[in-house]
Amino acid sequence: MPVTLRPVGPDDQDFLYKVYASTRRAEMAAWGWNEAQQDAFLRMQFIAQSRSYEAHSTSATHSIILLDGEPAGRLLVSRSEDEIQLTDISLLPEHRGHGIGTGLIKDLLDEAERDGRTVCLEVLRHNPAARLYARLGFVVTGEHDLYLQMRRHPTTA
Repeated sequence: MPVTLRPVGPDDQDFLYKVYASTRRAEMAAWGWNEAQQDAFLRMQFIAQSRSYEAHSTSATHSIILLDGEPAGRLLVSRSEDEIQLTDISLLPEHRGHGIGTGLIKDLLDEAERDGRTVCLEVLRHNPAARLYARLGFVVTGEHDLYLQMRRHPTTA
């Protein structure tokens, strides 16, 4: 199953919402809200996240992750001379746990290694992805609110 990336376009907003909502559904179910309440809250949160990304990730590469040509997730990455910032990597539930995200992160780590750059990210403390990042060599370098700040320095700097 070939994994490719393409730039996010104006027609991708419904798909991006679907991906975002899928990452929050378990949390929403625990609140006891009905479907309409969950959807209203998630749409509000999605808009806030989108605006934050637009404001703070102006030079980021925002991509749709394609699996066999079909949208499977999103990837948002910013690059500077010294570091690569992994802002968001999210997959639809049916595509999680198959190594797709790990493969994309390893590609970023290979790029960073070649260029002598650090890869940094933030992850919710209780997100299972934090364990994946640790296995890939990321270390916690700070904490704030609900998030861990993690970095992986190049081994050949």
